[in-house]
Amino acid sequence: MKIQFKPMLWPSIFSILIFAMLISFGTWQVKRLFWKEALIENYLTQSQSNPIIDPAQLEKPSINEFKSISISGYFLHKNEIYITGKTYEGNAGFHVVTPFKMENNKIILVNRGWVSESYKNPNKRKFSLTKGLVKLKGIIRHPQKKGYFVPENDGQNGFWFTIKPNQIFDFINITANQIIEKYYIDALRIGEKLTLPIGVDGKPKFRNQHLSYAITWYGLALSLLFVYLSYHLSSGRLIFKMTKRNG
Repeated sequence: MKIQFKPMLWPSIFSILIFAMLISFGTWQVKRLFWKEALIENYLTQSQSNPIIDPAQLEKPSINEFKSISISGYFLHKNEIYITGKTYEGNAGFHVVTPFKMENNKIILVNRGWVSESYKNPNKRKFSLTKGLVKLKGIIRHPQKKGYFVPENDGQNGFWFTIKPNQIFDFINITANQIIEKYYIDALRIGEKLTLPIGVDGKPKFRNQHLSYAITWYGLALSLLFVYLSYHLSSGRLIFKMTKRNG
């Protein structure tokens, strides 16, 4: 078979550029897929490992994120703050973040979990203001990074969007020698009965749609290639000729 191909200049340049972009988007999603799967595996490994029980270990410069922890201490409820824009089963609300004074007198922030708008005011949920010594079970988290479209924290006006321990401790005026700011804790939900604030259940909640996104981008690239070749075929610029065999 003999192929004759006379590509048109500008449609070819345009198609090559778009095709390369689509392939690069698909490849980026594949890389994100591997990253997300590694993140989920790390979450499961760390959250199900033997928990940290000595609060002094929290002063180490490097602890794996999602490491389980089980420590005792006291909640400083008067200093709780609220992370806005959080949902639970489609309902809007806040995450309650409360300083937790451990038995070694160091203080770490605890994301206790979700409350609705109607229960943001602690006076309306006095039942949740646990008093006395508390046995806290949770997972270690690293300070959150602000997304590109996420506003800056504004504690003076009560707007918190990301959990950045150094900013929160500075706002509630707890001195640096008392605090743990390299980490915070996501409190785990205990038992089947839901109580406010609603903590995490210990199961990974990472959205992983990267494979479908990759297939979409690669599919668009193949569709573009099909349209490009079909156009040249219909315009007579792409011709397939059968060659005769001698003898």
